[in-house]
Amino acid sequence: MSWFIRKEKGINTPTEMKREAPDGLWYQCPNCKKVMHTREHKMNAYTCVHCNYHEKIGSTEYFALLFDDNLFTELDANMTSADPLHFVDTKAYPERVKSTIGKTGLKDAVRSGYGKMNDLEVTIACMDFNFIGGSMGSVVGEKIARAIDHSLKTRTPFLMISRSGGARMMEAGFSLMQMAKTSAKLALLSEARIPYVSLLTDPTTGGVTASFAMQGDFNIAEPGALIGFAGPRVIRETIGKNLPEGFQSAEFVLEHGFLDFIVDRKDLKDKVTSLFRMLE
Repeated sequence: MSWFIRKEKGINTPTEMKREAPDGLWYQCPNCKKVMHTREHKMNAYTCVHCNYHEKIGSTEYFALLFDDNLFTELDANMTSADPLHFVDTKAYPERVKSTIGKTGLKDAVRSGYGKMNDLEVTIACMDFNFIGGSMGSVVGEKIARAIDHSLKTRTPFLMISRSGGARMMEAGFSLMQMAKTSAKLALLSEARIPYVSLLTDPTTGGVTASFAMQGDFNIAEPGALIGFAGPRVIRETIGKNLPEGFQSAEFVLEHGFLDFIVDRKDLKDKVTSLFRMLE
């Protein structure tokens, strides 16, 4: 005869004693659907520990990964978009900008700053997709141009991290002008023989791809990043042909000679530092 007999099957916990798991404690990979601890995911540079899926991140995360001890000085931190064209003769665009600033805490779709990366002085500009799809408006072009000016003035290597849906339609021609402005500034950087590395992340499309994102001394990308100009449906309807599977992935673009190499985010800091030192 056993010393202990359970009269009721199972363990009954009173409702008032039950506790919910805190929000944000676990991360589920959208690719392989496996679950990992959020802290583990962050320590792995926001990549899945099971399938290496690269989660989409913004300037805050990239700056923390790249700048030594996350110490940097931000450039033009308070620059915001105006409404030069009075888009659709309403206040819709200014209100959307104001609303997006409130939701994201960002002033526009790019942030720039300078500091040390593996003890090397660098200037970095990074786009934020959460701000109106990372669209390129006047502020984006101006902040990138000024970041390049800082690189020229201090003779520090320049890293551009792109993630964008393309030109900002609410600024029309003003948006398209940023392609020429940034390209002209990069030409000055090249003449001064100051290294420029362009990192394309998921997604990099439209006018951004057609300008500064593809003009680096080295054009590199993260695994699986979508890179292209127009969307697959538009291209298919234009040329009247079916497109190869994955034709806008970083791997396909690399295979066809438009990228120099693909870099895992966990190796990004060391790889880019090595490139800058080699180019210098």
